[in-house]
Amino acid sequence: MTNISILIPFLNESENILFLINSLKNFCSTNHQLKIEVIFIDDGSKDNSCDLLQNASIHNFEAKIIKFSQNFGSHAALRAGIYHAKGTYITFMYADLQDPLELINQLYDEIQKDNKEIVWAVRDEKQNWFSGFYAKLMQRFAVKSFPENGFDIVMFSQKVQKQLNQNIESNSSIFLQILTLGFKQTTIQYQKQPRKAGKSKWTLNKKIKLIIDSFVAFSFFPIRLVSVVGIILFMIGFLFAIYLISRKLILDDIKEGWTALASILMIGFGITNISLGIIAEYLWRTLDASRKRPVFIIDEIVEINQNEI
Repeated sequence: MTNISILIPFLNESENILFLINSLKNFCSTNHQLKIEVIFIDDGSKDNSCDLLQNASIHNFEAKIIKFSQNFGSHAALRAGIYHAKGTYITFMYADLQDPLELINQLYDEIQKDNKEIVWAVRDEKQNWFSGFYAKLMQRFAVKSFPENGFDIVMFSQKVQKQLNQNIESNSSIFLQILTLGFKQTTIQYQKQPRKAGKSKWTLNKKIKLIIDSFVAFSFFPIRLVSVVGIILFMIGFLFAIYLISRKLILDDIKEGWTALASILMIGFGITNISLGIIAEYLWRTLDASRKRPVFIIDEIVEINQNEI
């Protein structure tokens, strides 16, 4: 029986592959009492990352590559890995190894205490502005238990795996989905390491998409905000109309002009467009879910042969 499945999504990480393989070999050799499988998920790489992996010399662990037909995103890659994992416990790692492999031992020791189902690795240092901003938004409007310093790594049991495989969500956050399952869970702390080589694929567009996906999938706040703003604007407009009518009838000192009218129209149409955009996000995701298109498409699965030491 496989003890731990390590899922590693990657996209154009050829500069880190050799370091990653050597680190995995060292880690697994020092944990030879555990049966470990490593699942690499190629999220549409255009470089020679897959060739380097296929030609790598590995031992002390099983390994395979799941190749996507195109880029579907890291969360879709993790979902594909979860679907094919066979370990008693499953965890995530990343090709740049900013999260040290030794963290797996801490997670494994902790999850076996008191029959826990989920253990989160929470960063113990202050995060950058985006991570902090995202965490506060999640705590306030979506998931109150979201850690202040965020997380990238988690280990969970086959019970959690079963739930995730039964509900493969598109345009969603795999981390928030796990966090909201409600099973017995706890946290440990760790320090993130600097990236060894290459550039991060965590672009601004992906950050914006994560915020939108998280809110639309796990919070009713945006749609509630539309209703609240609409009510407030209606009340302000109603009171302003009474004021103008009263002033015209009593003082008759309001000059005709386009300034007030243009200002009201600009503000009103701006709020309306924002509201329509929020509603459209929900409608698009409803349409996307109703079409039942696959969250990911696997081109092929390649087994990496083990070599004797």
